[in-house]
Amino acid sequence: MRRTRADAEGVAPDPAELMRRVGRGDESAFERLYDVLIGPLFGSIRRIVRDPAQSEEVAQEVMVELWRSAARYSAERGSVLTFAMTLAHRRAVDRVRSAQASADREDHVGRRDVGRPFDEVAEQVTTRLEQEQVRRCLGTLTELQRESVMLAYYGGRTYKEVGELLDTPLGTIKTRLRDGLIRLRDCLGVA
Repeated sequence: MRRTRADAEGVAPDPAELMRRVGRGDESAFERLYDVLIGPLFGSIRRIVRDPAQSEEVAQEVMVELWRSAARYSAERGSVLTFAMTLAHRRAVDRVRSAQASADREDHVGRRDVGRPFDEVAEQVTTRLEQEQVRRCLGTLTELQRESVMLAYYGGRTYKEVGELLDTPLGTIKTRLRDGLIRLRDCLGVA
């Protein structure tokens, strides 16, 4: 970065003069203007936006806007700091409003989509139809097969427990269950 006599003497550069030079496309003046303004801008933006990453983005947008609008700056309308702080405040408020609007939209959509009645009804109808079909198919089993299937699958018992409860050998229980499940599969049309 090029140092001027004012820098060497420890005198702060005049922001209005820097803005005029930036308006003519002087990149080194923009670097110096950045150094002068970024602290107050970032602090102001951070108080509004709160999120450090978002604050950095807004500060960058403000500095880009200063670069683009430097030629339109008029010292009669206010100081460079006031001009920059106004831009920063507006951008920060816009960012907060945009984030809030986005959150509100997501919240609204989320509430609207919760518990759609027709989905619940369709699920209930499907469940009832499947239950009726299973009951009908259980009716096609022999009494011994039905009793074994009901104890094992609806009663939550092991094959061994079913055998002990019915006082029947384990091999017989396994055969009844296998044959009963094959008949249920065929009746329900399961591949």
